[in-house]
Amino acid sequence: MNPYHQFAADYARLAHEGRHLPLGGFPPTPRPVIAPDAPKALLFSPHPDDECITGALALRLLREARFNLINVAVTQGSNPARQAARWTELKNACDFLGFGLVQTAPNGLERVSVKTRSAAPGEWRVKVERIAELLEAHRPRVIVLPHVRDWNSTHIGTHYLVADALAELGPTFDCFTIETEFWGQMDDPNLVVESSVADVADLIAAVSFHVGEAQRNPYHILLPAQMQDNVRRGAELVGGQGQAAPDFVFTTLYRLRRWRLGRWERAYEGGRQLGIDQSPATLFV
Repeated sequence: MNPYHQFAADYARLAHEGRHLPLGGFPPTPRPVIAPDAPKALLFSPHPDDECITGALALRLLREARFNLINVAVTQGSNPARQAARWTELKNACDFLGFGLVQTAPNGLERVSVKTRSAAPGEWRVKVERIAELLEAHRPRVIVLPHVRDWNSTHIGTHYLVADALAELGPTFDCFTIETEFWGQMDDPNLVVESSVADVADLIAAVSFHVGEAQRNPYHILLPAQMQDNVRRGAELVGGQGQAAPDFVFTTLYRLRRWRLGRWERAYEGGRQLGIDQSPATLFV
């Protein structure tokens, strides 16, 4: 008998059963008390649902470090018929997690892509000015954005949009940046962040509030497998080739850098692994 047969069968059973769990509609999770002068983190989400799928560290910053975590809805999707519904789903998901929420435009920004950046500089500049306006208004300690090769055109466009807005603010603007991955994996992440079972369950539930997307592609129930594979990847991509995997079950990979004097610089040498017994505030000292 193959001792792993039941192990694999249990994975298959859970994936099947997960498709029949309810989508959204859950009461909000307990909210931490956030001080009026708490440091801010702006999470620039290319689409509604990215704030949950890549939001493991953001959730820990809110819950453990008591950051004022605000999701910036860069777009509301490319389908005009779904934009209002996606905004409602997004509000419900953010309310469930306790994230603040900012809209960039009545239906979100449109045509956020490298093609627009190169072919329509006037249109692009208007978008950049809107993001720079938000950065200037909130003066975040941390910003979260997709990495530059995250495959999806809007994810890549969002990276350049935020980078151009940072450059627009000049050399006095200083913050830490957390780059995320979803569609395209990073070659050089430098941070592994562990998530508790409770946080993973809440992230899955939050993704499920994006009902239209979850019905089209069950991102929510696939999230745990993605976070488990990150343990394998992070062990060597962040820890070093040939290194043993940490005793984590669920992790997310990021690239942590600092924006200072109008450019990116390293936040530290090598890589870091942030376990659930460590405060995420220690990343930004």
